[in-house]
Amino acid sequence: MFTKAFRVKSNTVIKGSDRRKLKVDVSTAFPLLSESELSEVVPNKEEINVVKVYAHKGDAITLYVLHKNPLFFELEKRLYPTVYMLWQYPNVLPSFATWAPVIQKIAGGADLMLPGVVVPSCGLPEVRQGECCVVKVVGNEAPMAVGIAAMSTAEMSSAGMKGRGVSMDALLLQCFLHALKSKVKKSELPLLTSSFLRNHMFPCCPNGKQLDIKKSSYKKLSKFLQTMQQQHRVVRVKELTKGVESLVEVDWKNPVRVIAILFCSLLECHILWTGFLFSDLCAIYCALKGTVLQPGEVRAIITEYVKANELVDENNKNYVHINPILCDCLLEKSEYHEVSILKWDDLFSRTLSKMQECSQFVIAGQQPIMKKGHIEPIDITVASRGSNKKVTLIKNLEMYGLDPIDVSAALQHRVQASAVLHPVPGTKDKVLVQIQGNQIQQVGNLLLDRYHIPRKYIQGLEKAQKGKKK
Repeated sequence: MFTKAFRVKSNTVIKGSDRRKLKVDVSTAFPLLSESELSEVVPNKEEINVVKVYAHKGDAITLYVLHKNPLFFELEKRLYPTVYMLWQYPNVLPSFATWAPVIQKIAGGADLMLPGVVVPSCGLPEVRQGECCVVKVVGNEAPMAVGIAAMSTAEMSSAGMKGRGVSMDALLLQCFLHALKSKVKKSELPLLTSSFLRNHMFPCCPNGKQLDIKKSSYKKLSKFLQTMQQQHRVVRVKELTKGVESLVEVDWKNPVRVIAILFCSLLECHILWTGFLFSDLCAIYCALKGTVLQPGEVRAIITEYVKANELVDENNKNYVHINPILCDCLLEKSEYHEVSILKWDDLFSRTLSKMQECSQFVIAGQQPIMKKGHIEPIDITVASRGSNKKVTLIKNLEMYGLDPIDVSAALQHRVQASAVLHPVPGTKDKVLVQIQGNQIQQVGNLLLDRYHIPRKYIQGLEKAQKGKKK
């Protein structure tokens, strides 16, 4: 609606009575907002502007603007949140996920069609026909569009929604990545794609599930592999014999493409924070406030900006000249008149230091889990109990998407020892696993080989018992 030109009719400061009415309307329309959040979006004393505009199709719209950011708009006597407001409070409305290319179509004015909706393992949110909802991109919690549900959740399912096909997509991706990580060896390449499916992907299918490519959105293995090659650059497929395709190359080195999507792995990310004056730079990649970026993406944005503005020093290309935008973003006030040039590495490190650190857990078939700030590693320790008895304690499993009950059962089966669960003191919903004996080595092997937790996120492996000398 707002991607095309619109005309401003009036811009006035809200009156006291209208402010109170707006607060009531917002509370009614978005009941998930807490009292404190409601006071933040409709403050009692700060100036709120009421801007009346005409959209490109002639629709009369009223915008409510706080600190130069439009938070709500009213169309045909109905109140809607803007994406600016939803970036701060992303969970006030039910959300539907779709793929990035679909968002481009929506931005052009298209509706979100049912085949484009990605159905998570927990199912779709319950919505009524006509209820306000948001659209997000898979892997990104920042809402990208606001709209109205054309039908209820039950009607979506009864209308023949291809939600099952999209679930099947998640299973297909899981088996594909698992096969690359644990089955395929470099010495086997080139490998017939049919053999890859039969001998490597099918055996990776979890118990109780059946991999059926025809029930996926791809329909054919060749189309799926083409997507993995062109969009994600995980593999390279080539027709070595006429009409017969082979897997000729696998990118095992890129953890983002191969390892991080598998089961419960982790991406180190950074978030553009509210005080980061990076609008000019981020416009290059349409990065929005609250967008999650990996360090490599941040480097790419900075590099693109520096080159586009011809800031590389002509005499020494290891240095970058600091223009007013970079000065405001990266320099301390005491450096404004002293620093006019920075090394590339210093430029990148300063940029990351201005962004909030976060971590993203990606579990196959589930929505990614985002955690801000530093995360604690899985902690493995050995303690004494009674007369010279040892027990192994494992905690922080929940942080990595692991169920302590499942881990306990797996360890019991592996080492043939009793295991119990205890609540972690000072926490509400965390438990630790206790198993008899010094089992650090076995716990480490389980976490590394079965659950694919990166070694650097496991603390205590160095205390494992070393083999006895002969």
